[in-house]
Amino acid sequence: MTHTISAPTTPTVPARPPHAARPAARLLLGCGIAAGPLFLAVGVIQGLTREGFDFTRNAISQLSLGDLGWIQVTNFVITGALLIAGAIGTRRALHGGPGGTWAPRLVAVFGASFLVSAVFAADPGAGFPIGTPEGPTGSISTNGAVHMFGGMIGYLALCAAFVVLARRFSAQGRRGWAVASRIVPVAVLAGFAGSAASVLAFSAGAALGLVWLTATTARLATTPPTGR
Repeated sequence: MTHTISAPTTPTVPARPPHAARPAARLLLGCGIAAGPLFLAVGVIQGLTREGFDFTRNAISQLSLGDLGWIQVTNFVITGALLIAGAIGTRRALHGGPGGTWAPRLVAVFGASFLVSAVFAADPGAGFPIGTPEGPTGSISTNGAVHMFGGMIGYLALCAAFVVLARRFSAQGRRGWAVASRIVPVAVLAGFAGSAASVLAFSAGAALGLVWLTATTARLATTPPTGR
């Protein structure tokens, strides 16, 4: 009788699933989701409680001035860090798919603009802080100019990120998300353009950008990743 001796089998090691780091990506995306609501909540609370501040005349950035200005400075720093973490999560979520290269980079630029705003404060004006003349300031300081330029670059990058994400949503057949991601940048820029007539228009445009970034980041966190 012939006996067949079988070689010992090696246990099969399951292949590492694609995007195995998905939980880490979700955590990073969660940071991006939290950034906008945190920034707006802290800003609104300060605006309602700090003496002399008026949303119809003053921009949220001016809250970084005065004795309690450190609160808004900290708000800028934390929000910027959360946005950059969210950008890293966006890169992982979009890896290999439409928008996977530029959307995360543009969101990271937006996050970096908050760090710039933390270092370079806005100029006082329109009665804030207390003791500041009610009328517009005669000239812009270096800090104020860098603050304004950094914010402008940041929001232009954010608007561009929405347009890039619209392409991804279109590829997924999410027509509503794609259309909204093209309309929101127009509304944000319109708010900025109307800032000369009303500070509220500027604030509304800035807030809309943050809110839509939260929405799109949450959408990415709940959508299966696109493989290569």
